[in-house]
Amino acid sequence: MNENNYKEIKEKALLISVDTGEFDAEASVSELAELADTAGAEVLGIMLQKRDTPSVSSFVGLGRLAEIAAFCQSNEIDIIIADSELSPVQVKNIEDAAGVKVVDRTTLILDIFAKRARSSEGKIQVELAQLKYSLPRLTGQGKSLSRLGGGIGTRGPGETKLESDRRHIRRRIEYLNESLEKIEKRRQAMHKRRQKNGVEAIAIVGYTNVGKSTLMNRLTAAGVLEENKLFATLDPTARRLTLPDGRQVMLVDTVGLVRRLPHQLVEAFKSTLEEALWADVILNVCDASSEECAEHIKVTNDLLSSLGCDGKPVINVLNKCDLVPDMLDFPLLGRSVRISAATGYGIGELLEEISKALPITRKRVTLLLPFSHFKIVNELRNHGIVESEEYTDDGIKVTAVAEISYLDGIREFIVENKK
Repeated sequence: MNENNYKEIKEKALLISVDTGEFDAEASVSELAELADTAGAEVLGIMLQKRDTPSVSSFVGLGRLAEIAAFCQSNEIDIIIADSELSPVQVKNIEDAAGVKVVDRTTLILDIFAKRARSSEGKIQVELAQLKYSLPRLTGQGKSLSRLGGGIGTRGPGETKLESDRRHIRRRIEYLNESLEKIEKRRQAMHKRRQKNGVEAIAIVGYTNVGKSTLMNRLTAAGVLEENKLFATLDPTARRLTLPDGRQVMLVDTVGLVRRLPHQLVEAFKSTLEEALWADVILNVCDASSEECAEHIKVTNDLLSSLGCDGKPVINVLNKCDLVPDMLDFPLLGRSVRISAATGYGIGELLEEISKALPITRKRVTLLLPFSHFKIVNELRNHGIVESEEYTDDGIKVTAVAEISYLDGIREFIVENKK
């Protein structure tokens, strides 16, 4: 079998979920199906059970567990994916009953992140999250093997291997944390340099697969991977963007979100997600064609709030409006813009909104410059936009939009201020 044929083989998956009423279980398991597809699985079935609480021993009830085992046998299922975090006991009991591999939602997302990470920082973040998640799940043969010391059942190679694994993982976690701290210090230094140099930043945030990378490419020709898969982009991409008023800003794409994003990932990717914290304006991009659009905006806003972004200007960007033309007749609430990153619709309006949301650092003026100060015209081009030049008997009359901080140094030549 050649490599290309090997890549085409997909694991046959059964999704299982327990609906306790705590969240929209149907919407969540539907998203789990997308995650499974992104990971390379073919979903052959979904089993959802309503219960007050998940079973401590087997997640689902014993009757449903028997149904799961029968379905796996008759459909040659390779993997069961649970739409919740599972305990080691639950994993073992489901595997024993069904005879196939079992993973939970967090493990699935971590696996996708591991496949998608490209930068050294992204790879470190993913591995760190995986190790932190796996460490408490190294239980060996029950709790007896997780304790150091003597006694019946605690001696022998089982304990030695288990504790050796634990020590290795702890050392690796310590090393990765140190590596991440160094990267974080470099990132903070970079942000401080940007602020010192007056570089304004715009962060693109939002649910996964809503078109953030397509928007990034539309605005900056960044060449970011565009793919109809969840978590197509993990590593932040920064590109320069010129606004209609001539200001140059830094546009930063960030990792996508999902509902119930595992806290291990939020913690591991905190430095990446905190691009929004350093930004002057945040673009909360959502898929206007999705029935979950409002929920997606809420998920993103909740995370932004947890990161400490309250009070920052946020523009809700309703993407994929070309797929829902009827939506164009409805009024917008708050600071929002309808666009289609794919077709370019609404991009001009979005750029105008970004300009309005940024703090006022420029103004339009008319200056009368002596011929001996012609170099100021070139300086104005470096600090803004020269809209017109006119040579008169008294000097060079220039209309320009420039940084207020620069104009303060040549205020003697300003003959007219404009908004």
